[in-house]
Amino acid sequence: MPRLRTVYRCTDCGATSPQWAGRCGPCGEWNTLVEEAEEAGPQPAHQTPWAGPVDHAVPIGEVDMGGSAERPTGLGELDRVLGGGLVAGSVTLVGGEPGIGKSTLLLQALASLAGRGERCLLVSAEESKQQVRLRAARLGALPPDLWLLSETAMPGVIAGVDGVKPDVLVLDSIQTVFDPGLGSAPGSVAQVRECAQRLVGLAKERSLATILVGHVTKDGGLAGPRVLEHLVDTVLSFEGERHQSLRLLRAVKHRFGPTGELGLFEMAEHGLAGVPDAAGLFLGDRREGVAGSVVVPAMEGQRPLLVELQALVAPTSLPMPRRSAQGLDSGRLGLLLAVLHRRAAVSTEKDDVYASAVGGVRVTEPAADLALGLALASAVADRPFPADVVACGEVGLGGEVRQVGHTARRLAEAARLGFRRAVVAASATDPRNGVEVVPVATLGDAIGHFGLYRSK
Repeated sequence: MPRLRTVYRCTDCGATSPQWAGRCGPCGEWNTLVEEAEEAGPQPAHQTPWAGPVDHAVPIGEVDMGGSAERPTGLGELDRVLGGGLVAGSVTLVGGEPGIGKSTLLLQALASLAGRGERCLLVSAEESKQQVRLRAARLGALPPDLWLLSETAMPGVIAGVDGVKPDVLVLDSIQTVFDPGLGSAPGSVAQVRECAQRLVGLAKERSLATILVGHVTKDGGLAGPRVLEHLVDTVLSFEGERHQSLRLLRAVKHRFGPTGELGLFEMAEHGLAGVPDAAGLFLGDRREGVAGSVVVPAMEGQRPLLVELQALVAPTSLPMPRRSAQGLDSGRLGLLLAVLHRRAAVSTEKDDVYASAVGGVRVTEPAADLALGLALASAVADRPFPADVVACGEVGLGGEVRQVGHTARRLAEAARLGFRRAVVAASATDPRNGVEVVPVATLGDAIGHFGLYRSK
């Protein structure tokens, strides 16, 4: 039996150390060294010569593209993020918090694929067959070509693939699968890395579209070594608030298409339902005539989303007033409060300030600066902002309003939803598209144009 020794391996770069340290020497990251066991003994002085197949170089224009066609999953929002669907031989990693709906989403996708004649295999390494069967019954996802395997050992997973010969494989989750040939426990850096490498090789060898489910850390990053993200072709992030029905699917990495697309889902009684038009979800309950409310046409990839930003300002007796941002970057909120105070004579130094993006979506792009600044000024003055006006623009430290990308597309979506005016940077190039443009050079100009200064 091989003798084992304890080493400490970095979850980011994979480097090893004989003893624990707070910081990894090679990559410089803090608190990334985790304990694992490996075989002790001298390493081989040389490697066996490679006897496998060798690929040959060809001119780039003569590369065969026959195997790169997308296989639509049947879920429109998922296909939007994937650029059309799953590619044969590709490996996709889906991460998200526990209970957010990852397993539900993939079970629905497999049921849709199996219902159209694709042979699908779901390997459940966390739940029993009975648990998955109950969820599938609730979703109405019981097609005959959807096969189910409950297995945690890699040899059993590969044997299941050999037996079913699927077109699509889903493994839930990569952190719970282990290789008996390794001495470390399931979920360790070595296990996750080696199991992922074997699955990637299996997918490429058999042109098997593979989806791996991954756990996330308390910071929201994918658990396990960083090499896991480098091995796969696509990394999807499934996000959402537990107490809200909205779910957002983003592509963090995608070798077959753009990474900026956003898929929207709503958690309903019978599973996840796509939200092709989010206007009703974000603006359906909006109240007009309330101070501190401004709509921003935000961009998620190539998709414009109109989101209501709200601000509330209340006097406080605390020596350090509160600054709270929900769905917004707290750093941008602090910056805008400073700009309002120094450049626009709007002071909140004796007030608690609360700002929120309504609907459960997170808006972090600088294009929301102008709308948030106007919402804050509206809340301070206690005067409503016009309900038929949207605002988008980046605000600099000098108080200047700068143009943002895709302005024409943003305003076209605003016009489609009935907004008649738009506040944009004065330098923006005639992006009318059905709305009246209100060009402003500074945040103070925008506040003055709409009469949002507090009365003396």
